[in-house]
Amino acid sequence: MEQNVLEKFNMSGRTVLVTGAGGLLGKQFSLALAQAGANMVLADLAEDQAQAQAEYIRSLGLSGEAVRVDVIDPISTWAMVARTLERFGRLDVLINSAAMDPKFDPQHEGQQSANAFETYSLDNWRKALDVNLTGMFLASQAAVEPMLAQGAGVIVNICSTYGLNGPDQRIYERPDGSRSFKPVYYSVTKAGVLGFTRYLAAYYAGKNIRVNALTPGGVYNGHDEQFTRSYSAKTILGRMANLDEMSAAMLFLASDASSYMTGSNLVVDGGWTAW
Repeated sequence: MEQNVLEKFNMSGRTVLVTGAGGLLGKQFSLALAQAGANMVLADLAEDQAQAQAEYIRSLGLSGEAVRVDVIDPISTWAMVARTLERFGRLDVLINSAAMDPKFDPQHEGQQSANAFETYSLDNWRKALDVNLTGMFLASQAAVEPMLAQGAGVIVNICSTYGLNGPDQRIYERPDGSRSFKPVYYSVTKAGVLGFTRYLAAYYAGKNIRVNALTPGGVYNGHDEQFTRSYSAKTILGRMANLDEMSAAMLFLASDASSYMTGSNLVVDGGWTAW
């Protein structure tokens, strides 16, 4: 008898590690995969945020543990994986969601005003490369050890539409004439995520380790009316994503539902990159 297709999404008995699990999408990924039956390890530099989400997941009768990690520190990333193995005995899926992501929601209002390319800080450029690319490199390097020993594993890297297209800086203009900019590092590092994804997928050919990328579009998080309208006009669906609209795509990539995918990039952007 053929397997019911829904069983391919079942994550029972699997252990999933999410870096950046205290972030906007990291929380959603962790919840969705826990709901699918996975044992979740929520890792973040802001351990309190990861811990709060882990506690919420446990309050639902699901499995969630929090751990602090600094993804640019190899000792910290190896300790994160060691703690995962100590707690659950295996590591099946790594989701590289930790990243510097310059946001324009109310919680980050005014923080992007100094991001003009001509005067962008070299220190900030280097820090972004460290977090967004080196951090992904170190977390993956630590995670593949148990995956190779098990003979199977999945890695999902979070990209962005700005890794595919250059930002339209016009959507960051304000009515009073002030300007903010999506900074240069974001497009450069997110484009690098795709190269890293394809490299790892090819490198682990024949090892039963699949590596794919997920590219989300903009997710609504209380953005002001002008930004929401400007952003939404760039999408075919005419709106920003709801908070939970990346979760099913992540479950697809993390589970056996995507068993014939590796080296690919799944774009969930409301049609932003289609026109």
